[in-house]
Amino acid sequence: MLTMLVYVLAVALVAALLYAFACAVFGRSEEMAPLPEHTTATVLPVAGIRASDVTALRFQQVVRGYKTSEVDWTLERLAAEIESLREQLAQARAAASEPAPSRTGLGEPAPPEGVAAWPGNGDHR
Repeated sequence: MLTMLVYVLAVALVAALLYAFACAVFGRSEEMAPLPEHTTATVLPVAGIRASDVTALRFQQVVRGYKTSEVDWTLERLAAEIESLREQLAQARAAASEPAPSRTGLGEPAPPEGVAAWPGNGDHR
């Protein structure tokens, strides 16, 4: 009977030592305090969002997935960035489709269609 008691005490001592070691190495299962209300760890640059910014996003997890306010904020920011880029693209396309004023080599405007040359531009025949 004494042998059984020694075994039980030895197992309890080993378990206590393993528990103390695990607590020292991994912590005592303390959780980090939650972020204050209306703050987030999710960040995006003010302008010029890149693909790497989107892939680096991290959302707070809650019981049923991700924190809705963070996801909604991110989607609004991305939608605004896409809209801004589309407006810039439309402006660039409109500017590219407008005919540029044609100039001659002398820095003067080209003559209208059907007219050989402007009088007095050095084309004396």
